Amino acid sequence: MASKPLLKFHLITLFPEACDAYLNASILGRARENKKIAVSYTSPRDFVDNKWGKVDERPYGGGPGMVMTALPVVRAIEKAIGKKKGKKAVVWFEPHATPFTNKEADALLKFNDIVLVCGRYEGIDSRAKKIAKTLGTLKTYSVGEAIYTGGEVPAMAIVDAVTRRIPGVLGKDSSVEERRVASREIYTRPETIEWKKKKYKVPAVLTTGHHANIDSWKGKKQ
Repeated sequence: MASKPLLKFHLITLFPEACDAYLNASILGRARENKKIAVSYTSPRDFVDNKWGKVDERPYGGGPGMVMTALPVVRAIEKAIGKKKGKKAVVWFEPHATPFTNKEADALLKFNDIVLVCGRYEGIDSRAKKIAKTLGTLKTYSVGEAIYTGGEVPAMAIVDAVTRRIPGVLGKDSSVEERRVASREIYTRPETIEWKKKKYKVPAVLTTGHHANIDSWKGKKQ
């Protein structure tokens, strides 16, 4: 069976330094070293038409804050994708959009290039999203109900969730938690710990080695 082609993530961001430490560490770092994924950064600031490198303007109709201008973002997306062949996804983040789930992470595995657009300030001029539909398959997600300073945190969450599903990244497919019997409660050694004269023990069923009973216990704790 042919191996899956290298999955390429392209982050459109003004702050690549906010992402790279996390995306270079641990499992994600090894996935990059082992050519399971590639991560690149493209800044809208490189595509502005003014000498100040300004990427934001006041919103039409009034309102607080500033809005990222459309064309620098569009040009950055186009540059990131280039003339690459294969299936391309452009991921947009909005607070009230479709929640990003394990099912959506599996769906993104079908693409060769995934562009993650990291907005800042009050957001991005809506025309950029309309144009982005012409550059790839547009996916709009919410990563939790909270509002973040920028799209970098949601983008890193998606890179993480998708990467760990690539065969070989975690070593064993069973390491993907949602594909096995899991629970909200987990324990490790030692069997008993003491804190301020009170003892805390591992649930007895987990020490028995009886797999059916253990799976039953885990199922009740989901």
